[in-house]
Amino acid sequence: MGSSDASAVCLRAIMREKELEVVGVVTQPDRPAGRGKALTPCPCKAFAVENGITEIITPEDVNSDEAMDKIRSWKPDVIAVVAFGQFLKAPLLNLPIGGCINCHFSLLPKYRGASPVVSALAAGEKLTGVTAMRMGLGMDDGPILLQSYEPIYSDVTGGELMDSLAITGGVTLAKTLKLINRNALPPEVKQDPSEATFAKKLKKTDGLIKWDDPVIFVERKIRAYMPWPGTYTFLPQRLRKKGSTGRVSILKAAIVKMIDPAWRDAAPGTVLKCVKTPLKDGPLATALPPKATGPIVKCLDTALILLELKPEGSSKMDGGAFLAGRPLIEGEDSFLSE
Repeated sequence: MGSSDASAVCLRAIMREKELEVVGVVTQPDRPAGRGKALTPCPCKAFAVENGITEIITPEDVNSDEAMDKIRSWKPDVIAVVAFGQFLKAPLLNLPIGGCINCHFSLLPKYRGASPVVSALAAGEKLTGVTAMRMGLGMDDGPILLQSYEPIYSDVTGGELMDSLAITGGVTLAKTLKLINRNALPPEVKQDPSEATFAKKLKKTDGLIKWDDPVIFVERKIRAYMPWPGTYTFLPQRLRKKGSTGRVSILKAAIVKMIDPAWRDAAPGTVLKCVKTPLKDGPLATALPPKATGPIVKCLDTALILLELKPEGSSKMDGGAFLAGRPLIEGEDSFLSE
């Protein structure tokens, strides 16, 4: 059972194991997508179809009598669940003799819930991983079967980390299912509820940048929320085109030290410097990434240079191209948080 790209990666890992047989796939219903809003299958269903799986159902409610009858007809020994998007009720959880095994993309009990990868990165964790757990009625609180670890590098984005964890998850899930098949699983480990943390389901509006946050929080958020839900800010009123909100998506940024002492007194959101072309020498040049261009914006403590942006109604562009079309004034104009 799954819906996302990560679900497809895990399904691929299972299908590569000769001792494991996929008797059926359950995914979310096709949804409108693209400019024409045509019904489009989720990544997991698309992968299953492309790889010759014919036993596929897409119920709105996986716990319905119709869905249960179909799953029961497959006589599954175990049900593997990866980013499926629906809650499983007790009759379904108890249907397979080997139970329902979930691949969760965190080191449980930390970051239970809907957005564990983004939340771990945004929180500054140095280590994350995947957990294969036996599902119960609670939210990601079942006993742990296996765990695998993954470092979080200082320049990784949420999307990049998810891609890496999907591969790790596929390997871990397939290993767990083989051990179940061989009756060779290590003892289950109960989760300690006192150590549990929760990762809420994110909305697009959660990506609004608050410039009065510490710079490390802002920089991590930009990376963690890339590509979804994304982060954004707003242009000053005088630079907004008619009918536009002035919204600007921030795709890439880097921390800048306080080179100029006068910058320390600037209000959060102030444009401290407009770097329109790459700097070749001087203290600021050494403080910036190679060939960096873009506006340097004050945060609570230090600042960020916005390296890649996407203004509303435009394509993504580097910081220099962004400044070429938007005459920001150093020390006067501010990016806005609303």
